[in-house]
Amino acid sequence: MATYREIQGYVREHYGYTPKPCWIAHTKALCGLNPKPAPNRRDPNSRVYLCPPDKFGDIKAALAHFGMIEKS
Repeated sequence: MATYREIQGYVREHYGYTPKPCWIAHTKALCGLNPKPAPNRRDPNSRVYLCPPDKFGDIKAALAHFGMIEKS
């Protein structure tokens, strides 16, 4: 299982930007992985910052690269 920093590094190297950790957590949740809620999160059932639709595919590709989800 890749760390958030490894995922950020992969996206930065291949797509030219660094995704926010909350975007990665949202993408993981949408892909069926269960990320732990952040300790500073006020409401564990809601998200303040959702992953933008144009960044979702890039982060999903990083998850597939690290074998966390199947490549599609």
